Amino acid sequence: MKTRPTNLLAVAVAVIVSAIILALALPSAVREYRNFDRSVTVKGLSEREVNADVVIWPIRFNVAGNDQQSVYQDLHNNAKKIRAFLLLNGIDEAAISLSPPSMQDRWANSYGRDRPEFRYSAQQTLTVYSNKVDTVRNTMAQLLDLGKQGITLEDSSYRTDYLFTGLNDIKPAMVEEATQNARKVAEKFAADSNSQLGKIKSARQGQFSISARDKSSPHIKKVRVVSTVVYYLAD
Repeated sequence: MKTRPTNLLAVAVAVIVSAIILALALPSAVREYRNFDRSVTVKGLSEREVNADVVIWPIRFNVAGNDQQSVYQDLHNNAKKIRAFLLLNGIDEAAISLSPPSMQDRWANSYGRDRPEFRYSAQQTLTVYSNKVDTVRNTMAQLLDLGKQGITLEDSSYRTDYLFTGLNDIKPAMVEEATQNARKVAEKFAADSNSQLGKIKSARQGQFSISARDKSSPHIKKVRVVSTVVYYLAD
């Protein structure tokens, strides 16, 4: 009959001792966990200026007149003159394409005094798609020669596109540079906070962006990427 109380007492003592040991060990474990979980999030930037390697230049020209066939013929003749002008300035034949013509009857919905002088207005676009960016830009500067030949051109400079297609060639070096710059920021933070910089906890590479350096230099591109890195910190 005395055995049962003795066993209960032993169990109670064991529980109390275990609770004391756990209470003593828990703060140390929490401190170790918190030290392990300390981290800092930093960003590293990499930027490059590069020259565009492709240019897309649309040249839109207009013809107006009262005889439809004559307007089409003038449009055809002007297209030949523009093509010859481009070839003369060093642009390859394969880089030139011509869109179908578009014609509008300007008298269709106008009457009396509201009628414009010329009934028919026709437009066509000749497009240069080339990797000879400097050659094309030099040719753009000579457009006055076409005006002297009586060709009416629309201002297409705002629609000219410059592209940079060599991103894959510079990606690895830029990612490495962005990561190194992020580490420099993390090392500075660790030094200022009297901590030691640990291993990388996580890393995320941002999207590459390609934009014109400025409005007056669309042929010069700025390539940019930001990497976000989380480092562990230790005392």
